[in-house]
Amino acid sequence: MRGPLHAARRFADRARAFPPRAVHSGGKGETVVLLHGLGRTRASLLLMERVLIRAGYHVVNNSYPSRSASIDALAEQAVGEALEQASKRGGAVHFVTHSMGGILLRAWYRDHPPETEGRAVMLAPPYRGSEVINAIKELGLAEAAVGPAGAELAAGPDGAPAQLPDPPIEFGVIAGDRSVSVMSAFIPGRDDGKVSVASTMTSGAADHMVLPVTHTFLMNEPMTIWQTSHFLRHGRFDRRKRTAALRRDPEFLRFS
Repeated sequence: MRGPLHAARRFADRARAFPPRAVHSGGKGETVVLLHGLGRTRASLLLMERVLIRAGYHVVNNSYPSRSASIDALAEQAVGEALEQASKRGGAVHFVTHSMGGILLRAWYRDHPPETEGRAVMLAPPYRGSEVINAIKELGLAEAAVGPAGAELAAGPDGAPAQLPDPPIEFGVIAGDRSVSVMSAFIPGRDDGKVSVASTMTSGAADHMVLPVTHTFLMNEPMTIWQTSHFLRHGRFDRRKRTAALRRDPEFLRFS
């Protein structure tokens, strides 16, 4: 039976046909900016993009060179360019981020006040840093392996995540707690293979939920997409929703 991972792989296989920057319009006057994670491209969020467009949003989904520069430089580039594109439409601007994309959003808002209303959903953000980066740094391989921005994602008071404020907009966090990665040996407690559940938590979030998904595929999980869309509309997640019911939900089936 074909599922969300099949769809994600099909989109990924076609990624070379997509330009690094893309803006697509839905019927609403609201925009959603998508920010992918470290070592990924906009192809990783194509399934999310497709569902949000069908839900009526205007979507900006760009690639950025995540291993090429510091967090601050990437924030100016990735978030700044996306917001410039979004400003041409007017209206509320929301964000959906995966992994390091959430850190770029926090870095942007540290230096730039919000110009419009909007919400954000962060998927598996290393909000307090990633213990995996600490382990790689001990081997002296951090910057070579993950680039300047990735090397800044260390857990602890010296890492960039610990020094960034919460974004000044309403936001929710979805974490994963399934792993098939050997890197979990370096992560205390529940984790998704790259980020601990504890590291995704912050008192500044309007809501937080954990799904049984790995870091790599969290953004393509149907429940993640449904909950993301729900938060953008309502400012909270819906814990009454179950996967079995989701697969019968006419609204979701129409979007997926």
